[in-house]
Amino acid sequence: MLLAPMPVNEPQRLDVLRKLGILDTPSELCFNIVVSLAAKSLKTPIAAVSLVDRNRQWFKAIQGLSVAEPPREIAFCAHAILDRAPLIVNNALDDERFCNNRLVTEAPHIRSYMGMPLTVQNVNVGTLCVIDYVPRQFDNTQVKVLRKLANMVELFLMAKGPR
Repeated sequence: MLLAPMPVNEPQRLDVLRKLGILDTPSELCFNIVVSLAAKSLKTPIAAVSLVDRNRQWFKAIQGLSVAEPPREIAFCAHAILDRAPLIVNNALDDERFCNNRLVTEAPHIRSYMGMPLTVQNVNVGTLCVIDYVPRQFDNTQVKVLRKLANMVELFLMAKGPR
């Protein structure tokens, strides 16, 4: 397993995330609806709005998985926030970044992942992601659908903050 490097703008990224005032807040219908649409549209059992904090991954909304706050070092989303393009992992067992990750080798046995960075004030604060238990290819249409849904999440985030 390769740990994701820290983004070069990590202090600024964490500052924007904190100012949003969204960490550790209750579930909200708007985020839950987007997660449900993502899972249904892309036909995946798991979808989430994930925010990458200093030492943890925190889910504002999640469907299909009952995890609270995985440590940042095992979070696929910690890799996804490093770029503006989606992170697509067709088979985690074939990817050196994830093949020894305990989320792959143990329950929930993640095999495929697509995470679309959520950008607020020009920094990536998290992702809208979909996950499957089987290897799969995501096509261009699916990437575009996830991008549009991520744009909705970004609008919701910007409407909430910064505070």
